Formats: sequence, C-alpha cells, structure tokens
Amino acid sequence: MKHRIGRVEGEILRELTKILRKNIRDPRVNDVTITAVECTNDFSYATVYYSILSEDTKKEEEAAAGLNKAKGMMRHLLGQVLTVYKVPELIFKRDNSVKYGSKIDQLIAEVKKQDANRNN
Repeated sequence: MKHRIGRVEGEILRELTKILRKNIRDPRVNDVTITAVECTNDFSYATVYYSILSEDTKKEEEAAAGLNKAKGMMRHLLGQVLTVYKVPELIFKRDNSVKYGSKIDQLIAEVKKQDANRNN
C-alpha cells in the first residue's frame, strides 16, 4: 500500500507541475515550484507543498491566493490524467525548507568567515 501511495504522489507531483506551467495563466503563480505531495491513505486529500523564491510577504500571499483560485481547475485537469478512482482534494502549503536551507548556508558562510579572520 505504501508503495502505491508513493507512486500516486509522484504522479500527482509530475502532473500538477505540468498543469501549473501549461494551463494556469495566473501571473501570481509564475514563480511557484511544487516541491512535494503527500496523500492520505484513502487518497481523499493531497497536501501539495510549494516554494516561492521571493522573500516578499506580499508575493507569498499572492501566490497562495493564485493557487487557491486555480485549485478547482487543477483538480479537474488532474482527474483527466490520474489513474485513481477518486481525485484527491488539494490542500496547498508553503514549503519553507528551501528558505531554511539558504538560511543555514548563510550562517555556515558567516562562521567560516569568522574562523578565517581569527586565523589571520
């Protein structure tokens, strides 16, 4: 069962990425990247994680609004290509791991710089 869920999640991820690029014309979602999908065991809900490279709060809110507005169309188009009995309800959540990773990189760079200054 776990294998099937993983396979369906991968399929949803691929298809939603295609749909976002080809079918959704909303400029608010241009910078959105879908990073992961997690389905419930009965496939009734799919949590779709997305990232946006902007740190601007206004752009983040616009992206979230754009995704929620396009949710119905995305689900409809997903239903035409998915191999599951019932198309899951889509729930969009911001994936902060990219932002967190860049913050860690920045902190590591600062520590290295401080070490270099101490050694000179």
